Amino acid sequence: MTTPVRAALYLRVSTGRQADSDLSIPDQRRQAKGYCTSRGWEIVADYVEPGLSATDDRRPEFQRMIDAATTKPPAFDVILVHSFSRFFRDQFQLEFYVRRLAKAGVRLVSITQELGDDPMSNMIRQIMALFDEYQSRENAKHTLRAMKENARQGFWNGALPPIGYRIVEASEQRGHRTKKTLEIDPVQAETVRLIFRLAREGNGSSGPMGVKSIATHLNKSGIRTRDGGRWGVDAVHKVLTRTTYIGRHRFNTKFWKTRERKAETEIVEMAVPAIVDKDEFEIVQTMLKSRSPAMTPPRVVSGPTLLTGICFCAACGGAMTLRTGKSGRYRYYTCCTKARQGETGCPGRTVPMEKLDNLVAEYIEQRLLQPKRLEQLLSHVLDRRTERAERRRSHIADLRKRAAEADAKLKRLYDAIENGIADLSDPMLKDRVAELKATRDQARLDAERAEEAIERGGPTITPQALKTFARTARKRMRTENGGYRRDHLRALAQRVEVDQKKLRIMGSKSVLLRTLVAAESAKTAGFGVPSSVPKWRARRDSNSRPSDSKSAALLGQASVSPNRVSGRPGEVPMFLGYARTVSLPKSPELWRKRALGEQY
Repeated sequence: MTTPVRAALYLRVSTGRQADSDLSIPDQRRQAKGYCTSRGWEIVADYVEPGLSATDDRRPEFQRMIDAATTKPPAFDVILVHSFSRFFRDQFQLEFYVRRLAKAGVRLVSITQELGDDPMSNMIRQIMALFDEYQSRENAKHTLRAMKENARQGFWNGALPPIGYRIVEASEQRGHRTKKTLEIDPVQAETVRLIFRLAREGNGSSGPMGVKSIATHLNKSGIRTRDGGRWGVDAVHKVLTRTTYIGRHRFNTKFWKTRERKAETEIVEMAVPAIVDKDEFEIVQTMLKSRSPAMTPPRVVSGPTLLTGICFCAACGGAMTLRTGKSGRYRYYTCCTKARQGETGCPGRTVPMEKLDNLVAEYIEQRLLQPKRLEQLLSHVLDRRTERAERRRSHIADLRKRAAEADAKLKRLYDAIENGIADLSDPMLKDRVAELKATRDQARLDAERAEEAIERGGPTITPQALKTFARTARKRMRTENGGYRRDHLRALAQRVEVDQKKLRIMGSKSVLLRTLVAAESAKTAGFGVPSSVPKWRARRDSNSRPSDSKSAALLGQASVSPNRVSGRPGEVPMFLGYARTVSLPKSPELWRKRALGEQY
């Protein structure tokens, strides 16, 4: 008596929606069973792949089936599919696995595309696979085109929305499908605003916080992610860099297989409700770039040169780098383009380092750090601060309303249970009660956090506070040996441009306000975020750690350093702040007299 052929069925559909509502898998199974019965084959295994594409081999059931087929001895003799497209939609991969199975003594058989083992059948199978691959790519192209147009019109294509948003049905309906859009989730949106506020202002007792510090603060405060997990550096960074939160969601940014970025021409922007202001978002992006070692080298952050990283040539936009003469006796700021290419590249000016340092620092001391000038500069920022507080109060009211609505729904459910209308053992009822409780508690918690944020908005900026700040800042800028602390200076000026006859000093009003608030909190000795200090090797070698006195001298004797704005040749960052021009006389000896005579 001959042994019947052992067959394994492989059944697949491409999407989860097809697996849930389509009849394809039951029909594939029915036809496969009939095919085996007519030939006297024995079905020994059944592999079902619901909702996975056949363009690659990243399919759990498929891999389990291949492992069973390639073991010795194989678990079956034949793999039966409805058509070759169910097995693969990639011609190369199909042939690779067909030959791998053949080496193990297992054949691939199609119900609707019966072929033999001769060379002609092999060629026909390969041609069919090419057509399947072409059809798959064409379908993907047309599907992506439709999804991009859907996004352009402001509709959501699917997937989990970014934290702070929720999916709702739109009023528009096309055919049998109802379009979906994004709306702000009041509960989670407050967490997003908190993250941006921590990055920009800190928690009221410190300066602006970095990504890791924000994640630590959120976890310590008991604030969890949308799925109840703990915050990590990557999750916080994604929130801070998503343009979705200023109303511009980017769709089709990466290839789904390789995760490589697509060209900008392929990306579509979808309009969504904004959670944070555009100005606030841009400030945070500038701060993130300035802290990134890829954008700002550590020598710019913690080097001994006062204006390194913030001094630029006004003619070409290149950095003013340090040059020395007479074996280091003289030091100069020189345009990097001019230093490399000569005057043909840029006619930029060479300025003695000590002279330029004194000019910038004394000008800030004598002109900027005056109470009336500070009040004039910060008036607009303080007005925006008041408007932001009003928006937060409105948001708190919405959160309180949402908590009250959830509480009212809970009371109605409890009444229904007491009156015997609802069954307490119903699992859906338990899930609904738990959902309403979570919504109510989260809304109350976010409302309390928002109220605390308003209270932590910092002390009231009074004329006396401005006077005290100006006096303290002038005192702290100077070191004991008569030099300047670079971290204190950079909290007041973030860019210096040197022209042939003029010097332009620029700064951010928001950074100036944060510096003032940090000084008023009396909990920070300096300004901004921690400086970039290298981790010195423990052993005494060529990279040994310097002595404490040398370290203090290198870091300007300061424990913290300000937010910095990086600059590259040809790149001029945007400043939402103040700027002032100072004339540069040709005679260096007249610099100090001319500088003190200017009006800031």
